[in-house]
Amino acid sequence: MLINRKNTNKLLYIFLTIHLILWTLIPTLTNNNLPLDTIEHLAWGSNLDWGFNKHPPAVAFFLEIFYQIFGSQDWVYYLLSQIFVVIAFIFVFKFADDLFKNKTLSLVSVLLLEGIYFYNFTTPEFNVNVCQLPFWSLCVYYSWKLFDKQQITFKDCFLLGVFAAVGFLSKYLFIYLLIAINLLFFYVIFIKRYKKFDFKFLVSLEVFFVLLVPHLVWLTSNNYITITYGLARTGLENSSFLDHVIYPLIFLGKQLGLLIPFGIMSFFLINKFKFKISLKDNKLLFLIFINLVPIGLMLLTSILIGSKIRTMWMTPFYLFIGVLVVYIFQKQINLKKLNGFISVFLILFIFSPFAYAYISLTETDKRTDYPGKEIAIKTQYVWSQDHKEPINVVLGDEWYAGNLSYHLRSRPTWEGPITKDKLNLLSKFTCIDNICVGNR
Repeated sequence: MLINRKNTNKLLYIFLTIHLILWTLIPTLTNNNLPLDTIEHLAWGSNLDWGFNKHPPAVAFFLEIFYQIFGSQDWVYYLLSQIFVVIAFIFVFKFADDLFKNKTLSLVSVLLLEGIYFYNFTTPEFNVNVCQLPFWSLCVYYSWKLFDKQQITFKDCFLLGVFAAVGFLSKYLFIYLLIAINLLFFYVIFIKRYKKFDFKFLVSLEVFFVLLVPHLVWLTSNNYITITYGLARTGLENSSFLDHVIYPLIFLGKQLGLLIPFGIMSFFLINKFKFKISLKDNKLLFLIFINLVPIGLMLLTSILIGSKIRTMWMTPFYLFIGVLVVYIFQKQINLKKLNGFISVFLILFIFSPFAYAYISLTETDKRTDYPGKEIAIKTQYVWSQDHKEPINVVLGDEWYAGNLSYHLRSRPTWEGPITKDKLNLLSKFTCIDNICVGNR
């Protein structure tokens, strides 16, 4: 495959289309049920609120929109996930094109992301990590536009505020990107270096906080439950002195491990690993702040509080790592000799979905093997023996009750765990194992 300026856009569209179709089709054909997080977030979507016990509300909002349009068709939610991935890729390309003024280098920056399993193997599960991807890339893109443009526009500031808010409402860890760009980078460059500040920047901040107000009100009235859940997931309560050393080292080891395929692709892309770094290069500084600083802040968090950093939390953090590598080594890349790079790319591009399909078909005890449809049919049958009314409420944990909420035609509202108070509010109900269904 020959990459040149004339066919770059065509190749990008071909890549994005195949990626979207392939990663929608493979899980659709090989999974019997939607993954855990997707079912859980769909359960939240049946009872939309400004927040939930584990995460803010954006992921449930997007899923519920698709459910209202398409209903309980599994392929739709695999497609939704790939739409989010593809949008992220598009804005990585647009950002790279603004940076390089070279579409071939921009395309290579996107293709490199196939070497990171966050952007292929794990994407069929639409969750809070995938939900962040387009907004992460959009925030970077519009932040760069604000910095790169001589004239800062109200529109760009407004859009940055919107995308930053939706990203934060997808997952709180989005704040690491916002700190890296909108606090540290703009402080270092605009205020310290250029002694420059445009009050239009405050538009982004105002929009950001206005959009967060409903969630912040919900958070306060619910005793900050999402924050306490996040802290509990880090293992902070049981941390010891050694955890401040061990967990950061584990974190670093995992980051290096997941970057091995990316490193192999880079090896076949770059002729000589020689480079010069100048801290006066604002483009390089921006790339460092959007790539290395958020990861560094995560590492610092682990060091300071001795917490575990779960690998999947890092999903959006590497979206622009390809741009950084290409920018540093661009003089060492021979665009006329990319055969080795393309070969490795194609191997990974083909291997990932086949590996996913193999695991999905051969391992039979996964969440995606759960017989959700069959259990929903049996539950409906048992209910129909005694009741004519539809099931409009389901109680239980997000997985078992969430599957019923998703698979039952009446789309009952998931209202949390089973309690006597909740059962007393139902006019009729039936309990089977660890779930209860009922009608108000």
